[in-house]
Amino acid sequence: MYQPFIGAELIADTNNHQGRFSKLTALEDSVVNLAGPELRGDVSNVTMKANTTVECITTSITLSSGTVIAYRI
Repeated sequence: MYQPFIGAELIADTNNHQGRFSKLTALEDSVVNLAGPELRGDVSNVTMKANTTVECITTSITLSSGTVIAYRI
């Protein structure tokens, strides 16, 4: 079901960012660690190439490198 975005967060550091996100777009090659209710298996150190997007409910995002935009719902 479509949920409108209530905002976006530019993430370019290695701090943990928590919230409720539904879309993550890499602005450059990035390595991300994700957690959320829809995720199964190992989703740590996931490599995202520049301009790729992941769509799923995510509640925790930590970058090892790169820059992403996380869309809040």
